[in-house]
Amino acid sequence: MAIIHIKELRALEESALDGKLTELRNELNAELGAIAAGGRASNPGRIRELRRTIARILTIKNERSAKPIAKDATGIKRGE
Repeated sequence: MAIIHIKELRALEESALDGKLTELRNELNAELGAIAAGGRASNPGRIRELRRTIARILTIKNERSAKPIAKDATGIKRGE
């Protein structure tokens, strides 16, 4: 799977993000499984990119589900 840019991820719907997340996690598990079996990673940089892309997807999902931050009477931002 190629590098997925943040703009492309933000354009996806929730179900598509879930599918990409599952696909990336399976790919990461396959790479880590090969290493655990005593082999070598086919591309060590790929593991790093998979982890980062998974983190990007989880960040987008959390941003979408987060409640907006409201300001109280003093002007201080407070999460509710």
